[in-house]
Amino acid sequence: MQPVCWPYFDPEYETLNQRVHPPRVAIDNHSCGKCTLVMVDSANKHGILLEVVQVLTELDLTIWKAYISSDGGWFMDVFHVTDQHGHKLTDEHMVDFIERSLGAKRAIATLEVQTCLGRTVGVQSIAEHTVIELTGADRPGLLSEISAVLTNLRCNIVAAQLWTHNRRVACVLYVVDEFTGGPVEDMQRLCAIKEQFCNILRSSDDNKAPKVDFSMGLTHTERRLHQMLFADRDYEGSSPHSSISYRDRPEISIKNCADKGYSMVNICSRGRPKLFFDTVCTLTDMQYVVFHATMDSEGPFSMQVYYIRHMDGCTLDTEGERQRVTKCLEAAINRRVSQGIRLELYTTDRVGLLSDVTRVFHENGLSVERADVTTQGTKAVNTFYVSNASGGPIEMEVLQATQNEIGQQVLNVKGCPDFQTRYATDVLQKKSFSFGNLIKSQWEWFSSNLGLV
Repeated sequence: MQPVCWPYFDPEYETLNQRVHPPRVAIDNHSCGKCTLVMVDSANKHGILLEVVQVLTELDLTIWKAYISSDGGWFMDVFHVTDQHGHKLTDEHMVDFIERSLGAKRAIATLEVQTCLGRTVGVQSIAEHTVIELTGADRPGLLSEISAVLTNLRCNIVAAQLWTHNRRVACVLYVVDEFTGGPVEDMQRLCAIKEQFCNILRSSDDNKAPKVDFSMGLTHTERRLHQMLFADRDYEGSSPHSSISYRDRPEISIKNCADKGYSMVNICSRGRPKLFFDTVCTLTDMQYVVFHATMDSEGPFSMQVYYIRHMDGCTLDTEGERQRVTKCLEAAINRRVSQGIRLELYTTDRVGLLSDVTRVFHENGLSVERADVTTQGTKAVNTFYVSNASGGPIEMEVLQATQNEIGQQVLNVKGCPDFQTRYATDVLQKKSFSFGNLIKSQWEWFSSNLGLV
């Protein structure tokens, strides 16, 4: 039998074009009065648009407009951005970080920068934590049970994000060993975590098996949540208690441009931070290539137009394929829509804190729709979006009882004018009642003394 000889393929050939034509980044604060212009030119490759948008999103920047062109071998895009307070990018450290992260020096970028929301973004090591990924059926009290398992197994949650959509849940947890402060390396304990999580996520009326995985690489958490819910096919379900009104649902239309060889995707939805990232992330993970795109979010609504083809060069020719893309994009937009009432927790971090807080939520009939758990130094900075157990609005008495049990200086209620008005009224009544009692007691003392005289 004659030996088969294959031609040699240099593994560095794939990145040759990137090394010959490294990305160029220009940041302009003068051409536009309201926004900073971030311009990126680079050799084209699949997923490069998502890489750029992901960096801008991670820095808590708002993309107001975007112009994308990547037809051929070159990628050119312009983004109009501000921070989430509406300010231009004047911080030299922020500008330098963007240039290093997106430009020719991104391979050696080692800087850290603080965003406008106080988060530190930069070099992270997966060796510092154990990352646990969960997907399954959602139900009230789930986060409380998850955090209680980790507390009982001597694990501390230093960061976590949880999303729910269409009665499905995806969660990414960053945990450390309570004793060593490093990753959990005991295989017996890891097996116990996985077994107990599977039991918690298992549901008798759920046809899908829960998934519990330990991540082995560093990834973008929010992109991973999109991928996990997409793999769980959350876009096929529906929630009977969805808080998204009919007029707030995105309008998506898809049609083919036969003369250009593209499929054109039009999206009209309410504008919000990270919207552009959510749609680009979904199109990329569905293996579609964005050749041209425009986005405009100045005003209450955002308009996005994409000219796409599948990686195999085909357009969206069948009705079934167009409906699937429409459902997936709608799910990607709705996953991050703020559901329920926003609760912000700020206190000294300790082992078991998340378990205690979510237990109080569950005991008061609150269900966590979305959660963002972070640790800044010695402080725990957590945000929860909660509803009642059936997904509906929460009574003010329940909110007041929850806040009183956790602590009024620790837990703040945001985005609920009725609660703020009621709380201010109660405080005013208490103050006026105390002042009245003071006047009454002073008058009684004066009258008794006058009688004696």
